[in-house]
Amino acid sequence: MFLARMERILEIYNRPYDPRYPVVCFDERPCFLIGDLVEGLAMKSGQVAKEHYAYEKKGACTTLAMIEPKTGKRFSQIRRKRRKKEFAKFMKKLAALYPDAVKIIVILDNLNTHNESAFYENFSAEQAAQLMDRFEFVYTPKSASWLNMIEIEFSALSRQCLNRRIPTITELSNEVIAYFKERSDKGVTINWQFTRQKARVKLKRRYQQVYPLKSKIN
Repeated sequence: MFLARMERILEIYNRPYDPRYPVVCFDERPCFLIGDLVEGLAMKSGQVAKEHYAYEKKGACTTLAMIEPKTGKRFSQIRRKRRKKEFAKFMKKLAALYPDAVKIIVILDNLNTHNESAFYENFSAEQAAQLMDRFEFVYTPKSASWLNMIEIEFSALSRQCLNRRIPTITELSNEVIAYFKERSDKGVTINWQFTRQKARVKLKRRYQQVYPLKSKIN
């Protein structure tokens, strides 16, 4: 299952860009709201601002985000909870971003909220069917989130935007949405280098475990 799913995703990533069949990567990231108990020292010329070690937890929320790696198109939302309801509404908005697409190919993980049943539980049967027909969900193997390019974007988000205390969901939402919009407007793309051929060399032993009679992977 691991190799089959990995190879399918790598084949999809290697396809030439086709606006009729956009490939997007989606996932959700928990974010914690943290405030200061004691105000830190203000920033001075030639010095960075300093935070006091004491902080206050103010709850948590979730960042839902997608990236189209070949174009740099991005979209994100901040929500209090991570349920089928939030997933379904995000996908509805995503479908609207690609009105001319024949099928939107979505790379995502196996979380139990990430499936077509979310459409039927939150929209009418007619709306749900229309949404389901717009998407092709392609799932990453278990414990292989590195195959989803949105994780690269989340890593950059953590380093460049969420590397400080943000106390409210409103402030966090403004920061995250502005961050993704700026990168989308700049067209920051991802140049994915890991191919099927490289996988067959890098993971040779894994291939041989499932097909031990073959001494050489072609």
